[in-house]
Amino acid sequence: MTGSGWDSDDFRDRVQRALDGFLDQQLARLAPLGPDAERLIAEARTTVRGGKRFRAAFCWWGHLAVAPAADEEALVRACAALELLHASALVHDDLMDASDTRRGRPATHRQLESEHRASGWTGDPEQYGAAAAILLGDMLLSWADELLRRCGLPLAQVAPALEVFDLCRSEVVAGQFLDVSVQARGRADVETAMTVLRYKSAKYSIERPLHIGAALAGADAAALDALSAFGLPLGEAFQLRDDLLGVFGDPATTGKPAGDDLVEGKRTVLVALALDAAPAAEAALLDRSLGTPLDEAAVARLREVIDSSGARAQVEAVIEQLSDLAVAALDRATVEPAARDALRALADAATQRTV
Repeated sequence: MTGSGWDSDDFRDRVQRALDGFLDQQLARLAPLGPDAERLIAEARTTVRGGKRFRAAFCWWGHLAVAPAADEEALVRACAALELLHASALVHDDLMDASDTRRGRPATHRQLESEHRASGWTGDPEQYGAAAAILLGDMLLSWADELLRRCGLPLAQVAPALEVFDLCRSEVVAGQFLDVSVQARGRADVETAMTVLRYKSAKYSIERPLHIGAALAGADAAALDALSAFGLPLGEAFQLRDDLLGVFGDPATTGKPAGDDLVEGKRTVLVALALDAAPAAEAALLDRSLGTPLDEAAVARLREVIDSSGARAQVEAVIEQLSDLAVAALDRATVEPAARDALRALADAATQRTV
């Protein structure tokens, strides 16, 4: 692939084919379970369909930053493992946040809940949906490890990447726990919100995929450190953009309701900055409104509070600063020229997106 090919339809199609082929294998293995296995795999297919494939792309170019791909198809399968991890995190995240939708369709727990209700089964449909989503998320997490181990590269080559993957999964789960704990306490300063952002999303979205790809290429510690200097600030900028979209994004493009992060009570960096800077009455309104049902008028009012506090502009400025820091680190790094160009393009796409 060329340096500009990271976001091509061809790359996304190759990742999708790798995921589809892997799920075909899982369906064959689980066939003795009957129709329920088919339902499980069908929902798994939905969770891994579409998306921007940022994590797969960063894994790909993390490898090519260090060395050419000797076996492209095996590397694509390794990259696809990151998309299974991402799908697992989204399934669990939507359940924990009680989100109704994901990418414009019912969230996994809601879809499975509706299947229970439509079938007229006994018991609580909501509890069934929650239980099924937990199990599917766990299965996707397990499959992510399996696909990376069985990607087709020699195990000795995969082993260093598996060590990074182990760390990545621990960071994601611990970051998720910190996030729900912060929400339960109902308060978070900017420093705490940044810690949640870093471990729940920034590392597993960009830094660790880069490391996994580079580890597959035999990268040494210095190469991994150079990729961290690029990937970590970029991952933080990526999630800050996501936080802005969670409040100010257009539902027609995000696939989520307006102000969804406000309804879910997310104590993001954006919210923490607004609570610090807004006048007392407006800060109190924002604080007590988080995590409550909000109509369009209420969402619009809270957006005004956040915007007028200067928090939105401040987050935009931090995104720019972090992006500049990441690109400067990339310019200093010793990487293949085509990979440098692609990673610059990825940095722009990750931080300037509208969805």
